[in-house]
Amino acid sequence: MATEINEPAPDFSLPDLEGRVHSLIAYRGRIVVLNFWSCECPHSERTDKLIKPRLAEWGGPVVLLPIASNRNESAEALRAAAAARALPTILVDRDCAIANLYEARTTPHLFVIDRAGTLIYRGALDDATFRQRAASRSFLNEAVEALLDGKLPGLTESSPYGCTIVREV
Repeated sequence: MATEINEPAPDFSLPDLEGRVHSLIAYRGRIVVLNFWSCECPHSERTDKLIKPRLAEWGGPVVLLPIASNRNESAEALRAAAAARALPTILVDRDCAIANLYEARTTPHLFVIDRAGTLIYRGALDDATFRQRAASRSFLNEAVEALLDGKLPGLTESSPYGCTIVREV
């Protein structure tokens, strides 16, 4: 059963590329952006480029946790993409357990969790489409900035787009 909006986000523990284990509950008190991520998907790369400057603006209250769930992506490929995109942490979900738990479908598929551990947004980064290449609205920015202002976002769910998560090799 999918985690519902305004319900506690399921806790999990995953290793990063160096083998250090990260648990979602350890980030309680901060706004967490889970980004189901790919080293090969161009949509994932675009998302990384757009999120990084926002993270710098938002500062310490917001943490990004990219989760690599594609079974066909090697550790070497993950490391190379993380280095090229200057991402300090990539969590590795080799058996897709966390992708399945959150029902993540694409890379990217974003989930925003508030300081209390409640899921408040899931879906796409923005409203870009095949026909509308330039986004006119950033759903992720709206969700995070609402939380930073002590409010709930107006939009809590959108359809994710990107590359399908590879669950079988």
